[in-house]
Amino acid sequence: MRLSPSLIPLVRLRLALLCAIALLPIGLWSLSPLVSTAAAPRTLNQVQSQIQTKQRQIDRKKGSEKVLTGTISGYSARISKLQSKITTLQGQQTAVQADLDAKRAELSKVQGDLRTERARLTRLRQRLIAARAALEARLVELYKSDRPDLMTLVLSSKGFADLFERSEFLRRISDSDKRIVATVRDAKAEATATTTRLSALEKREQVVAAAIMQRRDEIVGVKAQLVDTRSGYEATRSSKQNVLSKVRTQRKDLQDDVEVLQAAQAKIQARLAAVAAGGDNTTLPVGAIKQGSGGLIWPVNGPITSPFCESRSWESCHPGIDIGVPTGTPIRSAANGRVVLMQPESASGGYGNFTCVQHTSTMSTCYAHQSQFATSMGAQVSQGDVIGYVGCTGRCYGDHLHFEVRINGAVTNPLNYL
Repeated sequence: MRLSPSLIPLVRLRLALLCAIALLPIGLWSLSPLVSTAAAPRTLNQVQSQIQTKQRQIDRKKGSEKVLTGTISGYSARISKLQSKITTLQGQQTAVQADLDAKRAELSKVQGDLRTERARLTRLRQRLIAARAALEARLVELYKSDRPDLMTLVLSSKGFADLFERSEFLRRISDSDKRIVATVRDAKAEATATTTRLSALEKREQVVAAAIMQRRDEIVGVKAQLVDTRSGYEATRSSKQNVLSKVRTQRKDLQDDVEVLQAAQAKIQARLAAVAAGGDNTTLPVGAIKQGSGGLIWPVNGPITSPFCESRSWESCHPGIDIGVPTGTPIRSAANGRVVLMQPESASGGYGNFTCVQHTSTMSTCYAHQSQFATSMGAQVSQGDVIGYVGCTGRCYGDHLHFEVRINGAVTNPLNYL
């Protein structure tokens, strides 16, 4: 059958379209590995680069923490030395203050004695004035009256008895004059001596008290300087402690970021491995058993992305280890035992889908953040049996298995048994 020349171009066009449609899937299939293998490594490299950047930042933060810790320790040592000096000065100040108080009490007593002596001096001066007045009157009287001589006294007497009485009277007048003169002399001398003694005593006490007060003031001044210096050191130390606290918080945040990135890295690596193996199913094939050296097998085979008892922003001690593997990785029972706890994400409080297996009377293992369960409550399982699949349920920032070993219900480091 011969085609019309006018139909030949149309037929050729149809054949070309049919060939193109037939070859398109083959071409796309041949290009797909190139696209996937080119794009994935770029993402993995980016994650690895971010991890390295974060690790360098963490190292710098740790260096800053070390420097700040040393600086704070230095200031604490200085403050301790200053406090020791301040305590010594405080003891000296107390002793000097006690001496000053004693001298002040002694000075107060001297001042009291001085007041008493001054009152006595006033009385003596009054007595002296009276004695002087009596002496002056007696002298005037003696000047005005003639002193009788012995002949006059004998001739004027009316008898021996009268003569005796007049002689005794003259003797008494003479003795009285002597006492008046002696009293005036003694009162004046005692008043002068008392004034001189009390003045000297008061001056000495004032000098001693002034010296003690000066010493006390010197100690108070030195102590005040030390207290000011200590306050400055304490303020600087407090500032450094605040900076250290901020640096530690930043370092912990960076470590949390690294944990997330490491989980993402493990996920990408697992995805690449799955693609390279020709599959990317929701549940991955069961891998080879990784035997531990402590009696348990590893529940999954992957890198540890978070060690036991790591400090995080929301917990002071990570109660297990995190093993970075992709979602769908089968989880094996670490040893023979019985399933004693299965909790869904809504009931586990951050653990996501959570399973615990009792192995002995004291030991149990627990598996968290599962995407799905593969066992049942009360089931007897053997070492290596699949009991669930890895996921990221609960409080999770990337696909991984959270694995715990508990002894008498208390968490312990799983690496001691793996």
